[in-house]
Amino acid sequence: MTDLLLAATSLDVTPPPGHRMDGYAARAGGATGTADPLRATIIWLSTADDPGVLWLTLDAIAVGKELTAELSAAAGAAAGIPPSHVVVSASHTHSGPSGWTGQIHPVIPAERECDIVHALQSSVRGARLERRPVRASWRSIEVIGVGTNRHSRTGPHDNTAGILALHGTDGSLKAVLLDFACHPTTYGPENLQYSADWPGAARAALAPAVVGFLQGAAGDVSPRFTRQGRGAAEVARLGGLMAGRVREALARPGLELPQSAPAIRRTTLDLPVRAIPSADEAAELVAVAEGRLNGGDDPSGRISQSRLEGARGQALMASASLPESLELPVSVVTMGDVCWVNLPVELFAAHGARLQADSTHPITRVIGYTDGYYGYAVDPPAAESGAYEALITYFDQPTTTQLLTRTTTFMNS
Repeated sequence: MTDLLLAATSLDVTPPPGHRMDGYAARAGGATGTADPLRATIIWLSTADDPGVLWLTLDAIAVGKELTAELSAAAGAAAGIPPSHVVVSASHTHSGPSGWTGQIHPVIPAERECDIVHALQSSVRGARLERRPVRASWRSIEVIGVGTNRHSRTGPHDNTAGILALHGTDGSLKAVLLDFACHPTTYGPENLQYSADWPGAARAALAPAVVGFLQGAAGDVSPRFTRQGRGAAEVARLGGLMAGRVREALARPGLELPQSAPAIRRTTLDLPVRAIPSADEAAELVAVAEGRLNGGDDPSGRISQSRLEGARGQALMASASLPESLELPVSVVTMGDVCWVNLPVELFAAHGARLQADSTHPITRVIGYTDGYYGYAVDPPAAESGAYEALITYFDQPTTTQLLTRTTTFMNS
């Protein structure tokens, strides 16, 4: 019988202070220190004769096309497998450096910083990946209180956490591949310390198991209505809540998965960029949003601030030289009944639900922020209301529908 083999490690890749941080247009100044470490986590499942799949999860706002290629090559070299078997995903923390990926959108200008990019690559390339036999099992559990739809407390959101548990031959938990949909935005723009936010706190609470975190369809999901503060104590509370639910799930019998290595398939979708309003039209929208600004730090104040940031972002897009189309890498990883469909966008919760409903796989997990970054894909209500995400998306509604339809076809092929 072929053994399923696991190599797992979590690397501290926190840059030194002084580098610009990403995630908030309103943030001023570089990082002054570290609240908790940023990590690159590797979970590699294979067999003796099959390279399988290596997940590399990074505490970052995004992994752009260039960084994805670099990290896939570095992780592939560490494991001795082709880069095509590496999946690179960002947690989307808003308290990481901008210099790893550089500018992800005209909303927040940024440059790639060679020193911290090279340090990150070197850490991944130098990872020690010793494989050991494991058994794999699957669980999911509802998690209430970490995040909700950020436009409406009762709006769409997949509250389930997906849990791939990997136990050693002695029965001990060696690693967990955890996915959930919720922005890591417990810390706000005033924070100037690096942090993995609540996913990092959940990871720490589940130690000594190695925990890789995959961000779900979280484009319109955040802790806006659930957080009780913006500091380290609240990060620990939300992360602890998640970890507690994961432990509850792990205490129950799971679905045993095959001893064969996971498989990966890839495709590329060429999608047109939407027509952006003229500079004058965009400026008019900014003026309207400024007039409606509510300066409070409550949810309604954050929504009005986001609308203004979106209007300003669309104005920046109107003055930028945008391509006519974008090539989006999409991948599907399967392991027994479980399918992870990976996209390089911020899908809305309704999109994740649609992909799950249309999947022919018994269990489907929708993962965003993977192998690239191409901004938001918004649902019809957000497009009609002119929400923040709709103002800065690259895609109109027909193109978003095309993205979902073509992804579904590929996923089920």
